[in-house]
Amino acid sequence: MPKHTFRLNGEQVTVEADDDERLLWVLRDILGVTGPKYGCGINVCKACTSHLNGRAVNPCAVPVGDLEPTDEVTTIDGLANTVGADLHPMQRAWIDQDVSQCGYCQPGQIMTAVALVRRVAAEGRTLTEADLDGIRNICRCGTYPRIRAAIRAGAENM
Repeated sequence: MPKHTFRLNGEQVTVEADDDERLLWVLRDILGVTGPKYGCGINVCKACTSHLNGRAVNPCAVPVGDLEPTDEVTTIDGLANTVGADLHPMQRAWIDQDVSQCGYCQPGQIMTAVALVRRVAAEGRTLTEADLDGIRNICRCGTYPRIRAAIRAGAENM
């Protein structure tokens, strides 16, 4: 079986997996990283959203064979490490805004929000309602108003 090396949450890892095995299964089943949730497995629900080189991606759609040794995968499990704190400002905002209901979609929601806020800041502008409207992560519990409030609050502290 082929070996694949990449960076995961700041550390170099090597796994044995078929080239076409999806990153989500490598993370969860081989590496034991369970923060990215399995929702649909077909790149629709976005519960597994993580970052690949700083951009939001859905690991259920990324073949592990596409990764290079220099690629950095960040999951919700390693997000706080990116700011050297116990919690990332977006995670803190989630708690402060009491967003979670069942919580299943929250890791993907947070990772999407962080990538969005970073992209908007890199473009030199502020977060708009249109930006928030563009988020496509599914929440079964319908906590969208609290999610939007948390994204706005988290953006202020990022």
